[in-house]
Amino acid sequence: MKKLIILLCLLPYLTSGQTKYQKDFDEFWTIVNENYAYFQEQGIDWIKVKEIYKPSADTITNYDQFVRLLENMLNELYNGHSSLNTNLETSNRLIPTGSDIFIERINNKYIITDLRKGFGAEQCGLKVGMEVLNFNDKEIEEQLNQFLPRYTNNHNPRMFNYAISMLFAGTHDKPRKIKILENGFQKDYFPDNFKSENNNEIIEDRIINYNTGYIKINNSLGDNNLIFEFDKILDSLMTTSNLIIDLTETPSGGNTTVARAIMGRFIDKKMPYQEHEVDEIEFEFKQSWVEYVIPRKTTYNGKVIIMVGHWTGSMGEGIAIGFVGMNRATIVGTEMAGLIGAINKFTLTETKISFQIPTERLYHINGTAREDYKPEILTENSEQTWEQVKKILANSYNVK
Repeated sequence: MKKLIILLCLLPYLTSGQTKYQKDFDEFWTIVNENYAYFQEQGIDWIKVKEIYKPSADTITNYDQFVRLLENMLNELYNGHSSLNTNLETSNRLIPTGSDIFIERINNKYIITDLRKGFGAEQCGLKVGMEVLNFNDKEIEEQLNQFLPRYTNNHNPRMFNYAISMLFAGTHDKPRKIKILENGFQKDYFPDNFKSENNNEIIEDRIINYNTGYIKINNSLGDNNLIFEFDKILDSLMTTSNLIIDLTETPSGGNTTVARAIMGRFIDKKMPYQEHEVDEIEFEFKQSWVEYVIPRKTTYNGKVIIMVGHWTGSMGEGIAIGFVGMNRATIVGTEMAGLIGAINKFTLTETKISFQIPTERLYHINGTAREDYKPEILTENSEQTWEQVKKILANSYNVK
């Protein structure tokens, strides 16, 4: 009994004896455990994740080590929608925002299947269809392990796609070197030696063949000023018969205010555009609700084509499924970034490191998970997307 009393007396001191990194490790794990919305859908064993990383957390002595530990733990969630809001020089670039090349493992070879328009990978001369032999002078396979979940040895295609994308996005401190097999010869390419040619304007527009308008949104779906700029441009295109909205350069997502404002210009009555679902863990039930779009200003009544791609992320994906749910557009493009859920931000008590994770599941109004949606006209890369758009215009709208 005396031993028990002594232990109980010592417990507060033992807890307070934790380092700030140990405290924040426990807090981080608990926040994710209580709020992450996709454990079941992704098959993540978060309890095992704690067992794997806690021994390392107990030995951490500085901030950089702790950031690296959290980054590794987020890799266990294998989706770009879970990230820290801080980084080290040695940290990996975030995906899809920090990536410019899409590579897939096909028949045990690593093949470039898409390139981000105007960015380093395309600028340096890399082409769709090229076979990648190694990355930064190391074998690809051995480098993927740093991004693959450690709680399992059975890695599914989405885990591998995440790891490949992370690897080829590279780190902030080291220029990338990509060795290609080209016409039987090996050749090195250096994407980071080239400056991207992306447009700094939040939105751009033009007229195609007199009766088709074109609007491209340049990674600005989180900027409320986009609403006013979009309205101004759309008002100038009201007499066109067809409209292309290009969402292929929206990797950083945005907010629902901007999304609903844009979609509200294309309907004349209140319509649903996506469904939310969240777990009420304490009370063991799920809460679900439908988000609606309300008409605003003058309605554009022409036909609409939405262009999407591997760099259409988060809110860009939401707009795409929203237009489909409202039966208001044809979606053309590759599979999108597949960023899961609606995210919330949290901040750790001791280190003040903030991070974001998906806390709500999102669905097309037909019940399809947003990350599982595939465009009506599915392509393999951005070049094919444009070709398909041209065919639609030529065949349906009598425009060449």
